[in-house]
Amino acid sequence: MEKFLIKECSMQDIEKIKSVSEKTFYETFSSENTKEDMENYLKENFSYEQIESEVKNNASKFYIVEHDKEAVAYMKLNFDKAQTEKDHHNTLEVQRIYVLQEYKGNRIGKRLIEKAIEIGRDNQLNYIWLGVWENNMNAIKFYEKQGFEKFGTHVFKLGEDEQIDHLMKLTL
Repeated sequence: MEKFLIKECSMQDIEKIKSVSEKTFYETFSSENTKEDMENYLKENFSYEQIESEVKNNASKFYIVEHDKEAVAYMKLNFDKAQTEKDHHNTLEVQRIYVLQEYKGNRIGKRLIEKAIEIGRDNQLNYIWLGVWENNMNAIKFYEKQGFEKFGTHVFKLGEDEQIDHLMKLTL
């Protein structure tokens, strides 16, 4: 893993985050969703302005993974009011771990989860939680392998399509 560098993102990394977001989201979900829903989701959620506002939010942290100075993955963490669900006090949400397809299998996701656990423990938080699409079996198995357990569900709206996410948590 030495060849992969994890660093906290700055404003200079917005284009890299945007690129990895668009590519990984499309690779992962385009076969299961309409072209219109995909285009609208990418435009709304991964525009330069949207990512810039997320990076500027002090209650969120982005960590980018680079290989030969090229962005190959990133993780977005949310604290407090930046979390996408209410009532998760003294916790940390892993909102996104996006790894480019060609870099999967290099333990990047595991390293990012380890980073989230380290941050959670350093901040004396109760648990780490996340939402993962019920049909993304590879991601669900990955999170289970890291020690996450399902504790509920919520609706994730992709365009006109209401999808179910499993909510999973790891007690610290």
